[in-house]
Amino acid sequence: MLGSVAVEVAIGLVFCYASIAVIASSIYEAFASLLKLRARSLLQGVKALLNDPGFTGLARDVYQHALVNPRSSGVPEGSKAPAITPSYIDPRSFALALIDVIQKVPEGFERLRENIDALPDRQLRTLLQGMYVRAQGKAEHFEAAVARWFDGGMDRVSGAYKRQAQLFTFLIAVVIAGLFNVDSFHLFRTLWQHPAAAAAVASSASKPENLADGLRALNALPVGWTEPPTSIALAIGGWLVTAVSVLFGGPFWFDLLQRLVNLRGTGSKPAPISAGRTGPASTAAQA
Repeated sequence: MLGSVAVEVAIGLVFCYASIAVIASSIYEAFASLLKLRARSLLQGVKALLNDPGFTGLARDVYQHALVNPRSSGVPEGSKAPAITPSYIDPRSFALALIDVIQKVPEGFERLRENIDALPDRQLRTLLQGMYVRAQGKAEHFEAAVARWFDGGMDRVSGAYKRQAQLFTFLIAVVIAGLFNVDSFHLFRTLWQHPAAAAAVASSASKPENLADGLRALNALPVGWTEPPTSIALAIGGWLVTAVSVLFGGPFWFDLLQRLVNLRGTGSKPAPISAGRTGPASTAAQA
């Protein structure tokens, strides 16, 4: 019995954390799309990669290239970023666009070294000269090297974006926990002291997939402002624990929820029947 209650309480807590993760991530994604945060992060990453913080040189010209930004007009507007910027750039497309921008006009691979030597940025010039030498006169090798360099740079941009996303998702989760009074300590205590409520939550636990599902899931949990907290400090601590749970990510909680639901559905293993034990089956056999 105790083991069953513990599993059901665990399902209730994980169900709560999965719901909060869905709500917080949905709200963040909505704001990220509205404010074009991915496109802005990518633009800043390309500007840093090409040493063009003022957006007046290579970065601007690459962003006007049809392979990188096909929806752009192709006409530079000073140092102003294009009205439409991509949220993703294919590494090979970037490599081809950069080569085209450096060459200015198609002159063949053998003339590319002269164009690279004429670049004003010393660091970028040295980098591309090394790639050119290692390519051994083969255009496809040079393109692949530039693509790998871009891919590595974008990995760092993606890491910075993920850290930013985690921070804002955590802050959103803090606000949600406060608004709905999703206190992890109170939730655990309530579910533990009321096994019937824990069993009801465990029975209705399912994977919330969007913002609406997450809000409905919260309504099924013993949370909310039915009564003021006995200790505001303890309540804030419970909100922070709830908010910290989103840092693990929705997939982690969904996977754990599925495991716990399967464990609850399996139930306890029946005790083995001893050789000398008699029961209805043995009695019937003897009859």
